[in-house]
Order: sequence, then structure tokens, then C-alpha cells
Amino acid sequence: MVFISGPRQVGKTTLALSVGKEYFGENYTYFNWDHREDRKSLLRGDFRADSKLLIFDEIHKYKQWKNYLKGEYDKYKNRFKMLITGSARMDIYMRGGDSLQGRYYHYVLHPLSVNEIIGKEPHWELFGELNFSSKTKEASETFSDLFHFGGFPEMFVKQSDKELRRWHNDRLDRLVKEDIRDVESLRDLSAIQVLVDLLPGKVGSIFSINSLCEDLRVTHKTISLWVDVLEKFYYGFRIYPFQYSKIKSLRKEPKLFLWDWSQVGDESPRFENMVASHLLKFCDYLRNSEGYKASLHYIRDIEKREVDFLVAIDEKPWFCVEAKLSGKDVTPALKYFTAKMKIPYSYQVTKEEKVDNIIDNIRVISASKFLTGLF
Repeated sequence: MVFISGPRQVGKTTLALSVGKEYFGENYTYFNWDHREDRKSLLRGDFRADSKLLIFDEIHKYKQWKNYLKGEYDKYKNRFKMLITGSARMDIYMRGGDSLQGRYYHYVLHPLSVNEIIGKEPHWELFGELNFSSKTKEASETFSDLFHFGGFPEMFVKQSDKELRRWHNDRLDRLVKEDIRDVESLRDLSAIQVLVDLLPGKVGSIFSINSLCEDLRVTHKTISLWVDVLEKFYYGFRIYPFQYSKIKSLRKEPKLFLWDWSQVGDESPRFENMVASHLLKFCDYLRNSEGYKASLHYIRDIEKREVDFLVAIDEKPWFCVEAKLSGKDVTPALKYFTAKMKIPYSYQVTKEEKVDNIIDNIRVISASKFLTGLF
């Protein structure tokens, strides 16, 4: 089985149906758990005999979905291929209970990226320097559109501010009132909606649950649970400080980012969020498709020196990234950590266009060009 998960409206169903049509012609069957007749067919185990591919959409809303899929797979693994999509972190929900270990591959579908839109085939070498596109004008225009409208396909195509505002409201309402309600047993959904409204203002800074407790007047345990749930449903993601023996680093405090960076109002945190999303997509590709233990972190020590991002393989630093709206002078913290941790490659990424210089062995580069080096 292949699992494809990702945020609501990122294109999972469209991708699944296009895979069915391209590789199996008419010999595939699509089931949506939210559709009553499809749900009846699934529970009866009623599948078309001429199908070669079965697509199960949103089946994680069924309480016994893991046992159900395990049973159907064990019964029909020599007859059908199975593609399962869902707008929740299915790799997390698969933990515990009856294991599906050894029966599936899991992939995450991310929002659109610069490279994906300009059509550059990514070329990378593990622990090598990133390879960037020469399509500077096309990359610059794409970056500008993505920065403003985000990477969700519908809004990127429409490019309408009015539609974007309406889409934000509708998507967040459905996330809380439908997706989360259908799977999680939470009482106060209205308070979660308030939390969703507060989180864009927390992007890019050290994420403190204690401050949210004061804002919402609920316990630390409750806020922690709500944030975990929102992360499971691809509203936001957290990255944690990299642990290195030669620096006194923070131990627990994460930084928060949103899957839809167009929700972030201020320009600076939105820019940092967009870079974070591209880096996360690159790490997920390396992990899910290539099998590397890739991880995304930030660096910060007890003296409050900080670098925005570090990509590591097997907990070994590969390259670090500092995201700045403007300025060609390399930040002292980037120089310090690059030398102290012997990081092979360091990049200071700026929103300014037509920048690509080497300063103290650190590459200062425009974001539109830098992002073409990622998947």
C-alpha cells in the first residue's frame, strides 16, 4: 500500500485520481469515506473485479481503519494495489494498535515549491553543495507569486486576493469543524479556533505554550494537546534545536511554522516560513523517497546566538540557512556556528533579487535562486 497524506486542499485526491488514470486507465476504483454509498461498499468489502488499483480517500475517519486496511491488504495484496490518502498525519495515527509495519510506504504531499513550478529537475549530491537553476527570471516571478498567494494549488492558480481571504476562512473552519471533529474527541472546538487565529503571530519565534495558556486561560496540558492535534492535521509544524556536543544549546524549545505561509501577515516571518516549508519538503523527500534520515532543525545556544535552519543527515550537519529580508552582510551567528560546528555549506538567503556572492566561505544568495536547489 501507498499512503499519501498532507494538508487539506493540497491536491491529494487530484493526484490519486491522476495516478489511477495515467497508470491504470479505467481499471481503478475510487472510494471516499465521506460518501455514504462508498462507505457502504467499503464496509461490505465490495470491489470491482476488473480493478487493479483501489483508492481509499479520508478513510482515517473510520475508527477501525488500521485493522480494516490490514485485513483487506492481507486478503487482496496479490489482486489489487492500494492507494490511501488523508488530511491527517497517518504515520502518527498508525502508531499503536494493530501494526501495518511492512505493508505500506508513506509520502507527504507538500504545497507547491519554486522548483516544482519552473519544472527544474533537482540535482543534488548528499553532503555536496546545492545545485541552482539558471532560470533566474522565471524563478523570481514564481517566488513572488508563491510568497503572496502561498503554495496551495487552487489559490496559486487563481491569484485573487479576495478569493484568498475567503479560502483562508473556509479552509480553517472546515479544518476545525469537520476534519478535527471527525477524528479527535475534543470538547471545546471554539477555543481551538481561537488558537488557530493566534498561531500565525507566533511564527518564526521560540514557541512558548505558557504564553498561550495565559491568552486562552486553559492548562498547559490542554494547549499542548491542541497544538499536537493541529500538527497532526497539517496546520502547523515545529522544528527543534539541533543538539551538538560543542555548543550549549537549548534542549526543548521549538519554533513554529504554518503549512500555509500565506496566512502569516508580517513580511519577515512569512519569508522565514516559506523558506522553512521548502526545506521541510526537501527533508521529507530525502526521508520518504530516498530513505535517508534527514531532519530539519534550527541552531540556538544559551547566549542567544541563532541560525534559522540546519539540514542534517543521520544527525550530521549538511548545510545551514539564515533567512533575511535584506542585507548582504553575513550575520555573526552564521559565521560562528559554521566554524564552530564545521558545517560543510552555509547560506544566507535574502528576499532581494540578483544576489549571489561568497563572503567568508558563506554564500549570500537570493531566495528565488536558492529555492531552486531544493526539491
